[in-house]
Amino acid sequence: MSTITKVKTGSKFEEHASYSRVVAVDNWILVSNTAGRNPETKEIPDDVSEQLKQVFANIEGGLAAVDSSLADVVAAKIFIQNPADTETVMTLFGETMRGIDPVITVTCPPLGSEVYKVELEVTAYRGAGSAETRRIDTSAQ
Repeated sequence: MSTITKVKTGSKFEEHASYSRVVAVDNWILVSNTAGRNPETKEIPDDVSEQLKQVFANIEGGLAAVDSSLADVVAAKIFIQNPADTETVMTLFGETMRGIDPVITVTCPPLGSEVYKVELEVTAYRGAGSAETRRIDTSAQ
């Protein structure tokens, strides 16, 4: 039988909307769409890069709660409020996820509030970061 672990971080939004920040089903880990609000100060940086750094920190905290890390991320959905921020977001995403190389979806929809400049949702598989990885480059064929 599967083991399901649901993680809440104390966010008022999690309680209000009745959702978990992280749900782990055996080794599969789903992380809710995450914004760059600092959980201690409740502040959101104005700068899109600083928001994304906080998003990664928030996600790392959720993954750590279920014995995982960014290295285990296999898929990501990136939501960018302003299309003009796409290059900045993708550069920082690339720097952070270099070598992990998850599949990604990038879109520029309106977010829940204009204060949010970038949000990220990820799927991880516990142990993927230390698994043997076979890389295929189809452009060389």
